[in-house]
Amino acid sequence: MRTTMNLPDALMDEVRERAKAEHRTVTSLMIEALNDLLAKDRTVTEKYSLPTDGYPNGRMLIDIDDKDAVQQHFDEEDGWL
Repeated sequence: MRTTMNLPDALMDEVRERAKAEHRTVTSLMIEALNDLLAKDRTVTEKYSLPTDGYPNGRMLIDIDDKDAVQQHFDEEDGWL
């Protein structure tokens, strides 16, 4: 897919230099960078999940306004508690 983006000149210069140094195209460098960014977001989203309704495993849901309850949930998932 062809697209147009408005990027700062300094950023585009840096991208071109990097692509040249790695003997790659600017397009391949941009694709890799965007894939890495999106993969990082997916990993974070997949790692932690909060219950959304009902009583999973017989426990009450988490009040997302209660930061201590949210932190405790993450600690339990990570094996800290």
